[in-house]
Amino acid sequence: MVRVLVADDHAVVRHGLKLILAEEFHLLHFGEARNSQEVLEQTSGQEWDIVILDITMPGRSGLDVLKELKQLHPKLPVLVLSMHPEDQFAVRVLKAGASGYMTKENAPEELVKAIKKVLAGGKYVSAALAEKLAFQIEIDREKQPHESLSDREYQVMRMIASGKTVKEIADELALSIKTISTYRTRVLEKLNMKTNAELTHYAVKNCLVD
Repeated sequence: MVRVLVADDHAVVRHGLKLILAEEFHLLHFGEARNSQEVLEQTSGQEWDIVILDITMPGRSGLDVLKELKQLHPKLPVLVLSMHPEDQFAVRVLKAGASGYMTKENAPEELVKAIKKVLAGGKYVSAALAEKLAFQIEIDREKQPHESLSDREYQVMRMIASGKTVKEIADELALSIKTISTYRTRVLEKLNMKTNAELTHYAVKNCLVD
């Protein structure tokens, strides 16, 4: 019996994953979570072999949930399945304890391959990402400015660069406008910038937004 918890706020995605996995794993216990709170509730009340986690969900970000999951259940494998390109989040989620990162553009066969590898105790990364990680290890290069941002600061920076207002970001993250404004100020200070326009230019130039 393979116990899989899928955390994604889109019902179509959860249903599609269930169909894919049902064909591959004949003895399958499938669980669903629509947001970060449900992920934590499901993992506290049941045992799972793997969690497939989206990092863009209502409320707390998937990155926050990932870190808490690894604190509460250090041995629970988490495979992050995201719409965001590897360049934007892969390194961060791997550092946070994920067992793998893949985009939703991957073929179903690749997803099954990734899940099997993680279930076997391995780590899954694409060939391109593996090469990038190896390259980063081999050379001692200076970090890019945005790598100094916390996960929440990075999330807010991307949302600002995508054209969202402080109020829109506050509503989406369920935080106060004052809190988001504070994050914005920190981001601008760390990146040595003064305006949203500069921030947006930087994010686009470094492929940090879709």
